[in-house]
Amino acid sequence: MQTEQVAWSWRGESVRVGIDWLGSGPSVLLLPALSSISTRREMRPLQECLSAQYRIAAIDWPGFGDQSRPALDWDPEAYSAFLAFLLTSVIPHPHAIIAAGHAATYALKHVAGDATATGRLVLIAPTWRGPLPTMMGGHRPFFGRLCRLVDLPGIGPLIYRLNVNRMMVRRMGAGHVYVDRGFLTEERLREKLAVTRATGARFASVRFVTGLLDPLRSRDELLDLARQAAVPILLVHGAETPPRSRAEMEALAALPNVSSVRLARGKLAVHEEFPDATAEAIAPFLQDGPRAG
Repeated sequence: MQTEQVAWSWRGESVRVGIDWLGSGPSVLLLPALSSISTRREMRPLQECLSAQYRIAAIDWPGFGDQSRPALDWDPEAYSAFLAFLLTSVIPHPHAIIAAGHAATYALKHVAGDATATGRLVLIAPTWRGPLPTMMGGHRPFFGRLCRLVDLPGIGPLIYRLNVNRMMVRRMGAGHVYVDRGFLTEERLREKLAVTRATGARFASVRFVTGLLDPLRSRDELLDLARQAAVPILLVHGAETPPRSRAEMEALAALPNVSSVRLARGKLAVHEEFPDATAEAIAPFLQDGPRAG
């Protein structure tokens, strides 16, 4: 495993994120989900499964990951710009992009606008709407006010910690992230909590939770992007995905130009909890047709 730092600038701020390289062969970009507890480390088991045939890069998103993070008003424009930077300056024209959660929708949006970006696209449990908008059936004006409140010194960190403490992370994991309640061992839980406590973690986290990092506004937009994409698309999701999120994935999977695999087990972090089954579903798709990268 080769670990490096990638430097990127956004609105005058220098941002550094970690990237892990493993394997040899055609290049593949792994993009972790955007969530309060997500980092590139969640992709490592899948990265190891696929590294015998591919040179795989797993990278953190700005505002997330295991580094200190600047106090920025993160928005979808920033994440679209960062992905464009990756695909031109860090890992141009990879053989494939494999992206989870919200990252999958950002990747789909990019590929729909640039057919040369990659040879194929794998969407793992793709989401386009943050947790609060999903639970409440849409965006609400107070979501923005909540973000501004969490941005404040003093009270902001306090509110943030109330929502990413040990009990809440376990509850979130059991509710919609992992099938096995015991998957979050003490060691894994410590790692997840360390991610939430990194300097500046609250700024991107609260924006993800409230939907301010949502790259799209409707299911129709999601389906239109998939129809526009000129590269092969594979969607992988678990049978135990929460119903509202599963409905979005099934609508996407129903499109004629989208191949899909529903694994027997798995929720939103199916790639982390069941990496072997996920890799087994992905491997034939990566091998189909001429290789690039």
